[in-house]
Amino acid sequence: MLKKAFKKSMLFVLLASLLLLLGACTNAIDENAENNEGTENTEESKDNEDMEGMDHDNMDDDMEGMDHDNMNMSGSGEVPEGLEEAASPTYEAGSKAIIESDHMSGMKGAEATIVGAYDTTVYTISYTPTTGGESVEDHKWVIHEELEGVGEERLEPGTEVTVNAEHMEGMDGATAVIDSAEQTTVYMVDFTPTTGGEEVKNHKWVTESELSPAE
Repeated sequence: MLKKAFKKSMLFVLLASLLLLLGACTNAIDENAENNEGTENTEESKDNEDMEGMDHDNMDDDMEGMDHDNMNMSGSGEVPEGLEEAASPTYEAGSKAIIESDHMSGMKGAEATIVGAYDTTVYTISYTPTTGGESVEDHKWVIHEELEGVGEERLEPGTEVTVNAEHMEGMDGATAVIDSAEQTTVYMVDFTPTTGGEEVKNHKWVTESELSPAE
């Protein structure tokens, strides 16, 4: 009788121990699952933040750089037929000026030597390169004399034109839309980029408002 009671007691103790052990294991599994879920959520949140940062911080810069990377910085020095030299430009040929525009890397702040000054209408345009690829928006600058068959009158924004200039790869012969128009003096300039590298010769074009006197 005592043996049976002892055996029952031992069985009860063993069962209780097993239940406690199973409970502890279950809690440990639940905690691990929660920790793993928290880690995954943290990593997912970090990945999302990284992707958002790439989208907001870098994409605009990359898109903006597309226009500049394909630009022909140096030119031949030839000017379009019919382009008239400015009678009394603010910056005369041979004088120095500081470039205040940033059409491309290393341009803003560079000291320029004026090669020529011309009175004309200058345009910003949007177009799709003849070589394919993304559309170029608000390109600066194309002058009136670089547009094919447009006559002498200033063109209004929204006018469709054909470009007869190769400031950028795929520009010559492209169909473009005028974004803005301004009557001003434009300059052909030589300058050395502030980022270093070779001197840029006969760069077209910089407007008068994009230059300041050299000290």
